[in-house]
Amino acid sequence: MRANLASGLDHVLAVDDDPSMRDLISTYLGDHDVRVTAVDSERDMLSVLSRDSVNLVLLDLKLKGEDGMRIARDLRENSRLPIIILTGRLEEADRVMCLELGADDYLTKPFSPRELLARIRALLRRTRMYETLADAVASVRTYRFAGWELGLRLRRLTAPDGAVVPLRNAEFNLLLAFLSSPRTVLSRERLLDLSRLHNAEVYDRSVDAQVSRLRRKLESGATTLRLITTERNAGYIFNSNVEVVRD
Repeated sequence: MRANLASGLDHVLAVDDDPSMRDLISTYLGDHDVRVTAVDSERDMLSVLSRDSVNLVLLDLKLKGEDGMRIARDLRENSRLPIIILTGRLEEADRVMCLELGADDYLTKPFSPRELLARIRALLRRTRMYETLADAVASVRTYRFAGWELGLRLRRLTAPDGAVVPLRNAEFNLLLAFLSSPRTVLSRERLLDLSRLHNAEVYDRSVDAQVSRLRRKLESGATTLRLITTERNAGYIFNSNVEVVRD
């Protein structure tokens, strides 16, 4: 185990059984004001997590004698720590698998230390943004827009005529994403990012279909206002003022 100890810095936990890779990561990130603890096993990873505050985990999928995929899955199920997978695999199916395990990003070995640092910084920025937005959303009881009302406690959408409109989980989370950023063009990537604040089961390949279903439900109510419109080559925009009712 090797730790680059410094207070007040982002703390990255690197899990890799290759000593040269651990040294590379520790040295390069340490030279760029990132605290690094590098370990070679799940046991040591769990030991660090139990006693120290960690901001991000770098995890090699091919640890000697251990199932890296299971470790990644367990880590995601038991924490919301940002995870970057390190893998020597190149096939698309393996890259998709990394993301479906709950990883936030991945890098294929060999990689540039400069790119690794850039991805770590970008992921930490996104994570902090999500935490800030999640704190703001946590205090919201109800959203009101164009005569509609979305109650977060009961996850109930009520139309202007009083009818309750059922929403699937993905539709509910997409609507939350729109309501948190009204009258703003949201790209597909941004919608996915905002939806993940609410543990949405929304994926890039289905976001257009989910938006279309949500749009149809909103247009089936007592209003003729086109609430969700498509911005060509840009994404979607929610065309209504939104009133927020907080606790």
